[in-house]
Amino acid sequence: MAEKLSQSQIDALLSSMLGGGGAPPPQDETNEKKYRKYDFKSPRKFTKDRLKMLSGIFDSYSRILITRLNGLLHATCDVMVESVEEQHYYEFANALTDTTVLTVAYLNMEGAEEEENPVLFYVNAPVMVSMMDRLLGGSGNVDESIGEDYQYTDLDLCVYESLMKDLVQCMGESWANYIQLGFDFERVESNPTLVQLIGVDETVILVDLRLSFPNCEGGVSIVLPGTMLTNIFTKISRDNPARRTSFEDHSEHIMDQLRDSSLEVVAELGRTTLRLRDIYNLNVGDVIDLSQKKDSAVYLRIGGRKWFDGLMGVSEKHLAVKIKQVYQNAERRDIQGNE
Repeated sequence: MAEKLSQSQIDALLSSMLGGGGAPPPQDETNEKKYRKYDFKSPRKFTKDRLKMLSGIFDSYSRILITRLNGLLHATCDVMVESVEEQHYYEFANALTDTTVLTVAYLNMEGAEEEENPVLFYVNAPVMVSMMDRLLGGSGNVDESIGEDYQYTDLDLCVYESLMKDLVQCMGESWANYIQLGFDFERVESNPTLVQLIGVDETVILVDLRLSFPNCEGGVSIVLPGTMLTNIFTKISRDNPARRTSFEDHSEHIMDQLRDSSLEVVAELGRTTLRLRDIYNLNVGDVIDLSQKKDSAVYLRIGGRKWFDGLMGVSEKHLAVKIKQVYQNAERRDIQGNE
């Protein structure tokens, strides 16, 4: 009796005939393990522990919001954290439109930089309209025609601002277990596409919350600039001895793994521009004028970036450079003075 073909074998045979007969047989990919691609051009700045810490902080923030909104709107509200992700700001900004309304707030922390990037809040239009309706005495029912392109009136923006001041003010309380800080409401931006709030390549943490009312639900997105979070984590590590000790032990373990690595260090005496024919005619003993004094600083570059400067000298009959200045912060690893 002739062997009967299964449906998958028939489909494979037809695919092979349509493709000229040279198509390889289908492969079973059920056991193939998939890996997430890592972009080495833009490495992650925050570890999983940091993201987990932020997730716990915003879990606390969501509970604070539940209490605050229930009392303010006289309605049953549920708030939950959907995701905490690291990304570039342009990934968030690309979704903004001319009708998008953002709330701008700034960190209030001792020692924080005055011109730090702002924290941004975005609230889904239907849920915001529902909250504004409840705040004004309504039932919070939202017309199905209201979507993300909803145009807020001047009166809407005044009520919007009043609500967002409460949401911004509550966020500082969620950090109380780690550090004392606050967030100051700045303004409501009705057309963020015309204003450069954060650099497009800036690393940010995007926190997505889900607000649920009996008759409406929507999302709230909070954009936390990476530089601001770096300052906060640095201060937490510095002010908390237990955390600092743990951090230092972890760093020493990493350094132990890297001590045997090779790293090219380039000492730069100076820079000048020559014509090609001048370079072609150079001979032994010729002198190139670098327009530098004999005691000028020598720059040490690592990976093409300026990290140190110092003075040229001799150590044990070998040319050497004595370090005078460091162009980086040991906590933040920020490079300064690059040309």
